[in-house]
Amino acid sequence: MPSPNEALTTLRPDLGGSFEDFDLQMDRLGFIGYRVLPVMEAARASGTFGRIPLAQLLKNADVVRNSRSGYPRGDWDFQEEAFATKEYGFEEPVDNRDSALYADFFDAEMVSAEMARDVVLREAEKRIAALIFNTTTWTGSSLTTAIAAGKEWSNYANATPIDDIEAAVRKVYTGTGMWPNALIINRLVFRNLRLCDQVIDRIASQGAGNSVKPGDITTQQLATLFDLPNILVAGSSKNTANEGATATPGQIWDSEYAMVAKVAETSNVKEPCLGRSFHWAADGSSMGGTMESYDDARLRGSVVRCRHDVHEKVIASAFGHLLSNVT
Repeated sequence: MPSPNEALTTLRPDLGGSFEDFDLQMDRLGFIGYRVLPVMEAARASGTFGRIPLAQLLKNADVVRNSRSGYPRGDWDFQEEAFATKEYGFEEPVDNRDSALYADFFDAEMVSAEMARDVVLREAEKRIAALIFNTTTWTGSSLTTAIAAGKEWSNYANATPIDDIEAAVRKVYTGTGMWPNALIINRLVFRNLRLCDQVIDRIASQGAGNSVKPGDITTQQLATLFDLPNILVAGSSKNTANEGATATPGQIWDSEYAMVAKVAETSNVKEPCLGRSFHWAADGSSMGGTMESYDDARLRGSVVRCRHDVHEKVIASAFGHLLSNVT
């Protein structure tokens, strides 16, 4: 006779936390991907949306109203862009015997849930980093600049990061007519910037000659220095070794690159920006990962699952300028 399938799942919000918890966890783990490509909730798993081309955003218009006539009206042309979310997920088994053995030391189910969630969100971070620090998408002098040899930002005495970033800012403005609002770097590059003579000297001069120690320089000070309100510093790592080999930690966001960009600040899909992360929630997905569990008779335990349904997409590469050879 029919019997319940062992894979019947139970939603476990107690293992996942709220969206606010998700934002806090992103900061704790050093993930910046969903700040670079902010989340847009989608009504369907796939579809299209209208993007206003740059030429339309800056076009001239007649705004004079003649007597006894209507007002001039816009005839915006929209460029169609497509998205298609995919489901990503990961499972961790929880052995009943192990749970009982180590119950005095830790909650095995909670630990497994945190590990599954970390895998799902770390993979999302890796996908976004690969999209943004991408020399195939960003090519040509209008979209990318290589820092001159001997002036890498790790060459503290000779580096000129203020000049490099200002030039990139102007490239974005020239290409789009809009000013960028973010600098995207990893933590190693951030620490290098704080050691550059040019940065230290400029911040000291702004402080009327007060001495400045590299460790005192914050992202807020760099935001003021570069006139970019968002300094997005990625602190996350990955294992660069093959499976089975000794772990070799490396940065998810490559130390060779930095990007000046205009990132989205609103949920309006028509806002000109670098890109978006589309999320489809109708199948029970949540951005921070929907947590579920089910019994596994073969394992004599349970399985904890984390999943979400997303598509990270670069919409307009002109809203970013990629700097290479920064380290």
